[in-house]
Amino acid sequence: MQTEGAVGFLRSMIKKWSQSSSHPSVSVISLPTPRAVPPKIGLALGGGFARGVAHVGILRALEHENIPIHCIAGVSAGAIVAAAYASGTEVEEIGKIGCAMRFADVARWSICRLGLVRSERMAAFLRRLLKKFNFEEMELPLGILATDLGTGESVPFREKGDVIVPIRASCSYPGLFRPIHHQDRLLVDGAMSMEVPALLARKMGATHVISVCLPMQRLAVAPQNMLQVINRCFQILQSRTEDDWRKDSDLVVTPDVTGVQWDAFESGPKLIDAGEKALAAVLPKIKSWLVPAERPAA
Repeated sequence: MQTEGAVGFLRSMIKKWSQSSSHPSVSVISLPTPRAVPPKIGLALGGGFARGVAHVGILRALEHENIPIHCIAGVSAGAIVAAAYASGTEVEEIGKIGCAMRFADVARWSICRLGLVRSERMAAFLRRLLKKFNFEEMELPLGILATDLGTGESVPFREKGDVIVPIRASCSYPGLFRPIHHQDRLLVDGAMSMEVPALLARKMGATHVISVCLPMQRLAVAPQNMLQVINRCFQILQSRTEDDWRKDSDLVVTPDVTGVQWDAFESGPKLIDAGEKALAAVLPKIKSWLVPAERPAA
């Protein structure tokens, strides 16, 4: 009897369900459409000493188009611009200071066995340029890349701690600046191990990485001094390894800095303009990342 009762109960429930499913008052519950996750755009700025002022034009163009930046990383001159921007310094102020900058603002000739100049002046310069001085205080996640002179490995700095020493290390161009001693390491220019810190930006959470490279240029005339020879040699070496950072880049921007020497600070306005033009040329690609993907038809 219990079995017959259970069967009858199930039959009655099925009948009620079939009747209610065809009733015009029954509504279908629609699940909310999932929102597309916005991309996290990371900016990776390469080195170039005075030519690094071109990065200001990149930032100016991104701000003008309201392109959101998730994080920013830099090596050498790119580290200075990246840190200033992440600290909250206005783009126009970075450009103004960059255009007025001179070699003596960041270096002092003091010949020794490890380098021709000291970079203590750079610390004072950075304290005038930056608004904040620790990674954890930055308004935008910041990454700085230096190179371990002993192992040849890239040394990333981010998340916490002082930013001044990492920037000085990342700017310590071998043969010119003395290496920086830090935590049992001897550190030099980050571009010696990675010309553009695209991988660092990726590790900081970027889903899309814009890499800015200030490319090697053909020499119109023979080098005029030892530093020009050294600079050219490093450019050649870096051009042979650029695949290492390009594979981690979704987009590579190359401002036209042809004819601008590594120490041509007086060319600041021209360099900023070159950065703006280079970014404008790739804006359609960047904006396409910000357009939500269409959902497939049901």
